[in-house]
Amino acid sequence: MSTCLILGGGGYIGHNWAKRLAARKRFARIVLADVRPPSGSLDDICEFVKCDVRQPLSFDGLKPEWLFNFAAVHREPGHEREEYFDTNIAGANHACTFAEQSGCRNILFTSSIAVYGALKQPTSEASPLYPYSPYGISKLCAELIFKGWQRSGAGRRLHICRPGVIYGPGDPGNILRMIRAVRKGYFIFPGSRHLRKSYGYIEGLLDSFEFVMAQEEKQLTYNYVERETETLGTLVQLVQAHLGKRTPTLTAPLPVLTAAAALTQLLTGGRSPIHPVRVRKTASSTHVVPEALLKLGFEFRYDFAASLKDWAKKSPEDFR
Repeated sequence: MSTCLILGGGGYIGHNWAKRLAARKRFARIVLADVRPPSGSLDDICEFVKCDVRQPLSFDGLKPEWLFNFAAVHREPGHEREEYFDTNIAGANHACTFAEQSGCRNILFTSSIAVYGALKQPTSEASPLYPYSPYGISKLCAELIFKGWQRSGAGRRLHICRPGVIYGPGDPGNILRMIRAVRKGYFIFPGSRHLRKSYGYIEGLLDSFEFVMAQEEKQLTYNYVERETETLGTLVQLVQAHLGKRTPTLTAPLPVLTAAAALTQLLTGGRSPIHPVRVRKTASSTHVVPEALLKLGFEFRYDFAASLKDWAKKSPEDFR
């Protein structure tokens, strides 16, 4: 009976990937492991096991054909520096140890575009790696750990995906916050409408997982964002077109917005999602190029407008 193990199966990517695998009947048994279960329903062939990747992994004789490692501490801000290293690096070590012990020869690991550091120029997989945040540094360390595992045994395959910001149905992240702000008419551009933003739609990301699993490469590292990187101004215009209304937007200097975010944090006792770090990240350009997938002939099915249409069809309540 073919089996797969999804570490971080309670998270957004892990939960959606389990549903995709179950729908495709790719495995007879799908085991999701995480510190907490996913919030939505799962297919009958999926089972949940509570585990913490910071500790050695044991799954009662489980011998998966594939191990998918999505487990990570990733939100910035929101964690102490040590938490990124304790989870992301220890998790990689424990995943490799379990793969060694169980005889698993196929691993897919989600890293991050944070391994590149500042993304001021178009950035492909061949670009230099200069991570500066604890998250980016810990993800690069994890990549090296998985590469060591792949090289140390015959017949082992490793796929490393470096996704940009992933969005889609049920995800309360940056894109949904932007959609709601545009709909209500209070979206403010942080400094410039011409900032470039690379994002990845969840369904396209899952397409890429299926695609690389079918490739013959023993080791493949690839970026995942949608093929075209749009300006923030264009993204807002596409949201307005999707909503069918032209709502007002403003542009404000970054120092003003960061000061307002700091004041909001003070007034709410740190409970507001509006944080100076997030404001600065929003005001930073990200221009990522998925060059490896383009060379392999991967079909990108979702530009931003198409993703909004698909999202609204799957989860219309997100747009109300």
